[in-house]
Amino acid sequence: MTTADRAYAEVERLTRRRARNFAYGIMVLPREKRRAIAAVYAFARRVDDIADGELAPEDKRRQLHELRAQLDAPAGDNAMFVALEDARTRFPIPVHALHALVDGGLQDLDTARYVDFDELRRYCTKVAGAVGIACVAVYGSDDTERAETLGIALQLINIIRDVREDWELGRVYLPQDEMSSFGVSEDDIATGNASAAWHALMTFQAERARAYLQDGLGLLRSLDSRSALCVSTFAGLYRATLDRIEERGFDVFDGPPHLSTLTKLRIVGRGLW
Repeated sequence: MTTADRAYAEVERLTRRRARNFAYGIMVLPREKRRAIAAVYAFARRVDDIADGELAPEDKRRQLHELRAQLDAPAGDNAMFVALEDARTRFPIPVHALHALVDGGLQDLDTARYVDFDELRRYCTKVAGAVGIACVAVYGSDDTERAETLGIALQLINIIRDVREDWELGRVYLPQDEMSSFGVSEDDIATGNASAAWHALMTFQAERARAYLQDGLGLLRSLDSRSALCVSTFAGLYRATLDRIEERGFDVFDGPPHLSTLTKLRIVGRGLW
């Protein structure tokens, strides 16, 4: 087994262990594409782990800047960077997309509230749209616009799903002007108040996420069959998660719903059919 093979094995293990939905999508890809996507995921996961971790802010900032600098340096013996370096020699993964992921992690250190959706969308472009752009280079399409839109859609679903988790990190990603318009306060989040006003606000958020998802899935038209199956699978998993949240009246304060392994396999099978 080569050094690259060992590195890929490590990032694939990480993806299976940490990715809630992503791993079920990439399992249908050819080996070379699957490994490259796992390398991208591992890098994005590392950014998140630093930004969301327990280190002091200055230490997080230092580590994120080091992570960015490492993108332009020899990989050394770090499995994630070895795999990512090899993937970048095989596919035209743009380094600016990886830099954007780091920018998003740095933004999480400085910004905990978003005035309006325009501000939030710019953030989502960094932390999720950039993943779409990096991955679409592996899939073999140049439709970066829809890839970015799809990434934003998935991030909007994450924001709905992770309201409680984000609150515990001191962050509120729901646009402040929309919260005010619907009569929802941060006290409602703190106390887990799934009121009628909360339901109306989150219905609005869900409708927007679905609109972005529908637009982003136009990407499928430019993909080969297995890449299209990959994308439609994890998009279907996210859609199913959003549906479950909606069925619960958007009461996410006790934690997000979890799709069973059987449900996930059924979604994969539906795509195959």
